[in-house]
Amino acid sequence: MPDQDLTNQSPPFVDIDLYSRDRALQDAVQANGGTAPASVLSAFGRHTGRAEMFELAHRANDNAPRLDGERVIFDPAYHRFMADSMRAGLHAMTWKADGERAPAPAEVARAARYYMVAQVENGHMCPITMTRAAVAALAAEPALLAEVMPKVSAHVYDPSFEPWTAKQSMTIGMGMTEKQGGTDVRANITCAVHAGDHYRITGHKWFMSAPMCDAFLVLAQAHGDKLGGLTCFFMPRFRPDGSENGLHFVRLKPKLGNRSNASSEVEFKDAYARRIGAEGAGIRTIIEMVQLTRLDCAIASAGIMRMALAQAIHHTRHRIVFQKKLIHQPLMENVLADLALESEAALAAVMRLARAFDHAASDPYEAAFARLLTPAIKYWVCKIAPGFVYEAMECLGGNGYVEDSILPRLYREAPVNAIWEGSGNVMCLDVLRAFVKDATGARQILDHLAETTREFSGSRAMVESLEKVLAAPEEAGARRAVEQLAQLAAASALMNTAPEIAENFMRACEQGSRIYGGIVPNHPARILERALAP
Repeated sequence: MPDQDLTNQSPPFVDIDLYSRDRALQDAVQANGGTAPASVLSAFGRHTGRAEMFELAHRANDNAPRLDGERVIFDPAYHRFMADSMRAGLHAMTWKADGERAPAPAEVARAARYYMVAQVENGHMCPITMTRAAVAALAAEPALLAEVMPKVSAHVYDPSFEPWTAKQSMTIGMGMTEKQGGTDVRANITCAVHAGDHYRITGHKWFMSAPMCDAFLVLAQAHGDKLGGLTCFFMPRFRPDGSENGLHFVRLKPKLGNRSNASSEVEFKDAYARRIGAEGAGIRTIIEMVQLTRLDCAIASAGIMRMALAQAIHHTRHRIVFQKKLIHQPLMENVLADLALESEAALAAVMRLARAFDHAASDPYEAAFARLLTPAIKYWVCKIAPGFVYEAMECLGGNGYVEDSILPRLYREAPVNAIWEGSGNVMCLDVLRAFVKDATGARQILDHLAETTREFSGSRAMVESLEKVLAAPEEAGARRAVEQLAQLAAASALMNTAPEIAENFMRACEQGSRIYGGIVPNHPARILERALAP
C-alpha cells in the first residue's frame, strides 16, 4: 500500500517549543527562583526543538567519532551541537569571568537549558559538563585559574588543534579511572614526577572522555619533594613549547550509547602537567567538581525521560486503536499518566537541587541539602531512566523500536549517567557518609521533608525508615533508603509547583511496584495535558 494511503500514523514530533509545551519545566523554573523571561527560554526551546536539530542528532550518533593517529574525527553535526551549547554558555554561565560563582539563579537558569538540550542530543554534553565542572577544581590553584578562565568563559567553540593559549576558547576533559582501580581512584598507579615548575606523568587512563579537549584534569600519584600521594593535575594537549604533549590514544571505546561523544583509552609518557592543589589532596581537590558533574548526570537523565514521555504522548494522541485514540484507552492512559508523574518528579528534584547549588555558599541549609541530596537524586533519577524509556518505547509499539524513531537512541543513552560519575552503590555510600559527617544537617533536611509531605499517608513510614538509617547507617539497606530520600525530596519539591502531581506521585511510591500503569491516578487526562500541552 502506498504511504500516502496510510492515515493512522503520528506526524514527526519536531519543530516544537521544548519550553512552552512543558508546563512542569515552566513551574519548576519559577519555583526555584528562575528570573529569565519566559520569552528567552521559549526562544531557546524553539531553537533546540527544530527538526534540523533532531536530524543533526541522528547524524552525530550514526556517524561515530573515529581515531586518526592522535586526533579524533567527529561528524560535523557534533561540532554544530558543541557550537550551539557553548554559544548559549552551558559550559560557563555559572561562573564569573574571574572564576567566582555567578549569583543565583545561574544554576537554575543553566539547568533549564541543559534539560532541553539533553532531550535532543546528550553525547556532546560530556565536554560541556566537564569544562564547567573543572573550574571548581582549578580554584585550588588561583594562578592557573586566572590563566584559563578567559578561554573557558568565552562563548565560542574553537575546535582547532593547537595550544589552548593560542585559541579563542577551550574545553577541558577528565581522566580519572584506571584499569586496576575503576571507581577506587586511590588505587591509581599513574606516576607524576616533580620537574621544577611542572610534573612529568607516565601511566594510563582506562576511560578518558572527549579526548579532543584542549586540556584534561587527571589524577596521578605524585612523587616529588613534598607530601606525595594521589594528586590532581592540569594536562594540556600541547607542551608550553608548542609541541604535542605525551598523550597516546590507544583506542576509542565502542560504547552501548553516547555514540556521538568519544571516550578513549590513553597512555601517558612523560606528559607535561601542572599540579592543582596540594600533593596528596587529589580527592579533596576534585570533590566539588564531582558534585557538579553528578548534578548534570541527573539533569540529563531527567531530560532523556522527558523526551521519551513527550514522544509517547504525541504518538498516542494521533494513533487510533479499536476506533478510539490510543491516549483515551484506559490502560494506556494510566501508563502515560504514571510515566508523566515520574518524569515531573525527576524534573522537580533536579531543579530543586540546582537551587541548592545556587545558594550553598551563603545558606548552610542549602549547602547541607546539596551535599546530601546530590548523590541521592543522581542515584534515583539515573537509575529509573532506562526502564522509563523502555516503557515509553512500548507505548509506540514497533514504531518505537525501529531506528527511524528517537526512542532507540534514547534507550541506548539512558544507562550512561547511572554508571558515570559514580555508580549506584557509590552514590549510596556517599549518602551514608553524608549522614555520618553532618548528622545535624541531615536531621534538618529530614524534618523539612517530613513537614512538607506530611499530608501523604506514606510519608511518615518513609521518614521513619530514613531516621533509622540516620541513627545507624548500614550498607545493607542503603539502596532503598536512598531511593526513599530522593522520592521524598521530589514530592517536597512538587508541593511548590503541582500539589496534585505530588499526591499522585506519592501514591505511586507507596505502591512499591514500578511496573508503570499499576496505579489509577486521579485525573489522568489533566496530568497528560500538563505533561505535554496539545
